[in-house]
Amino acid sequence: MAGAGASAKAGAVAETGAEAKAGAAAKAATPAPAPRTYPEPDEDAVIDLAGVTVTRSGNDLLQEVDWQVREDERWVVLGPNGAGKTTLLSVAAARLHPTRGRVAILGEQLGKVDVFELRPRIGLSSASLAERIPADETVSDVVLTAAYAVLGRFTEEYDAVDASRGRTLLAQFGVDHLAARLYGTLSEGERKRVQIARALMTDPEVLMLDEPAAGLDLGGREDLVRRLSTLASDPAAPALVLVTHHVEEIPPGITHALLLREGAVVAAGPLAEALTAETLSKTFGLDLRLDQQDGRYSARAC
Repeated sequence: MAGAGASAKAGAVAETGAEAKAGAAAKAATPAPAPRTYPEPDEDAVIDLAGVTVTRSGNDLLQEVDWQVREDERWVVLGPNGAGKTTLLSVAAARLHPTRGRVAILGEQLGKVDVFELRPRIGLSSASLAERIPADETVSDVVLTAAYAVLGRFTEEYDAVDASRGRTLLAQFGVDHLAARLYGTLSEGERKRVQIARALMTDPEVLMLDEPAAGLDLGGREDLVRRLSTLASDPAAPALVLVTHHVEEIPPGITHALLLREGAVVAAGPLAEALTAETLSKTFGLDLRLDQQDGRYSARAC
């Protein structure tokens, strides 16, 4: 009986091994999926992403994102923490190359262009950039040095046109009276407005703002939203992309919305179509009610 049992076990092992080999052979015979081909960039788009995936430590921070922004459009990018909003903005601002996919910015394709020549055409305000601004820099120089794409004034020379534009931008955001102050002495709301003025200094073709109202109190937020609404409503202003967690921070004048969850697009398109109670609930994983009044949005749990 023991011999018969051993024979049965041996047969079972042999059969299992054969099945494993057959399975491996079948897998080897199965052709790998063809790599995705991407269409040529749209010449009329200032941002054109196709199949963009960003992978870090085995995790996809962005997953097959397709997105286009045209020069007369103003976009809000919404999503919870970890949705991939800042990663998306870093790719769109030529600060990060994707793991897969095709990225075209202002008619130039990443991987085929010198990003140091491309970046001055992109206005960017972000927390990572703000952390690098010297605290002992004057407000006027924080804005002025954007003309040379540097942080901290050294020996570079600026002409009267640059100085005049810097003062105009500070006035546009209500902080021209702070021009001689040191950046490190400003309140958070004042810093945010100075950062946006700096982002506009080079007269960029696209402006990207990563959570510009983060950390502001109610008064600071409402003042900034009002000023951003004026900017968004100006037909001469550059294309705009604004990242936020909160629908209350969407300024009137925004035309389109992109909603992200776990790196994937939930909805994208004209604001009234892409931003609904249904898409917002799916994005944040919670049943939400969405209200709109006088061009402003609010949301709360159902």
